[in-house]
Amino acid sequence: MTYSFMDDSKRILIFSDAGGTGRSYHADLGAKNQRLRVHYLLEPGWKADAAIQGLGRTNRTNQAQPPLFRPVATDVKAEKRFLSTIARRLDTLGAITRGQRQTGGQGLFRPEDNLESPYARDALRQLYRQIFRGAVRGCSLQRFEEATGLKLADETGLKEDLPPITTFLNRLLALKLDLQAALFTAFEELLDQRIEGAIAAGVYDLGLETLRAESFRVTDRATIYTHPGSGAETQLLTIAQKTRNRPLSLADALDWLDDPKARLLVNSRSGRAAVQVPATSLMLDDGTIEPRIRLVRPSENHSVPLKATGDSHWGAVNRAGFATAWQKELADIPEFSETTVHMVSGLLLPIWKQLPQDETRVYRLQTDDGERLIGRRVSPAWVANTLAAEAPEVSAADLHALLLAGKTRAELADGLELIRARVMGVDRIELRGFTPEQKDRLKAQGFFSEIIAWKLRLFCPVDQAGVAVLESLLAQAPVRGLHARKSC
Repeated sequence: MTYSFMDDSKRILIFSDAGGTGRSYHADLGAKNQRLRVHYLLEPGWKADAAIQGLGRTNRTNQAQPPLFRPVATDVKAEKRFLSTIARRLDTLGAITRGQRQTGGQGLFRPEDNLESPYARDALRQLYRQIFRGAVRGCSLQRFEEATGLKLADETGLKEDLPPITTFLNRLLALKLDLQAALFTAFEELLDQRIEGAIAAGVYDLGLETLRAESFRVTDRATIYTHPGSGAETQLLTIAQKTRNRPLSLADALDWLDDPKARLLVNSRSGRAAVQVPATSLMLDDGTIEPRIRLVRPSENHSVPLKATGDSHWGAVNRAGFATAWQKELADIPEFSETTVHMVSGLLLPIWKQLPQDETRVYRLQTDDGERLIGRRVSPAWVANTLAAEAPEVSAADLHALLLAGKTRAELADGLELIRARVMGVDRIELRGFTPEQKDRLKAQGFFSEIIAWKLRLFCPVDQAGVAVLESLLAQAPVRGLHARKSC
């Protein structure tokens, strides 16, 4: 049958696990049959490795064209559990072997097909909350716990240590079809909302692993690990990245007015301009819907809760006022921006667990000298803590960016602490631990105060002016430590 298929006398080939080892069915340039292969995966089986090996029979080197993969599934919801594992393994394979995740997945699966992604884990935790509140139709808390054997609640309420997603998915395989359908329907809705929200906010991981810029220059190399057996090294690279700024033109900004709900805004405090357009609403952890809007700016756009705009300094303006503010901001944007990228390259596996676990993507880039690098990006905070013998050294600009990212808190001298806080739906950089005697001096340096819930709080500006404010603060209270924290 194999020879008949490759000689183009048979158009259809059926093979099982037995025929999925040591055989090649791709459109080989030396074979008579170089037609497009449409590979249907009828039974994923229990092992993802076997399914991936089978898919590899029709996608090999020296081929006229790659195949089209078509996984086949029934309406039994738990069957997606196996396809999800294959999707995750293919994505990981692409990132490890080629440095570009699309290479492994080949566009075979959609984002929502990977049921073990970070978005799926967030959706599962929200599903647990809904089950606990009795908000999942057809599945009460008691029925869920009895059917799955998983405990979500204790004497204090919803447990903090909830079952992981792999355990949840495996337990679903033993459930009756009606309960499978009820749980999967609720779970898939939450997952879709998570992914749509991430895409709307501009933070969705698209899987692109290649860094691109006008220029990459390695400015420093430091060996942070040497394998005792082979002598292979792990290097920490400091790379200067030069990127061309491509701000949105005034004409393109005004094109948003084709949407009848679009509004032209100018910030009365900063003088910045923005176009307000509708954005995808988010479902909060308590099940309520939060309406959101998107602010389109010359160099960025971000979504904010609609209620947050009522207490902001954004106000409607006519077209002439908007054009003046927009053009002024465009004139202040330089042609290029220069940033610093830190990458751990070389031998990675022995120190993999020592690298930041909140971001495990693998990147590649090519420097101006033609050197091709592949590795993992790390933050300036991780670099400072890794290389510092005592107190880490970090610039005010890097610290400002780290704090806004929400994954780092900075411990300063004199008991001060800098951390990102969310106030009225807006991210701010808050200074904590100050004394009443320090308040006036800090405000003179550029911090601004607000009384929230009868408590005085100090904040650093989140725009470029905040960098100068932090420089003044760090001159008097140096950084004593940088610590990881969960993003908020």
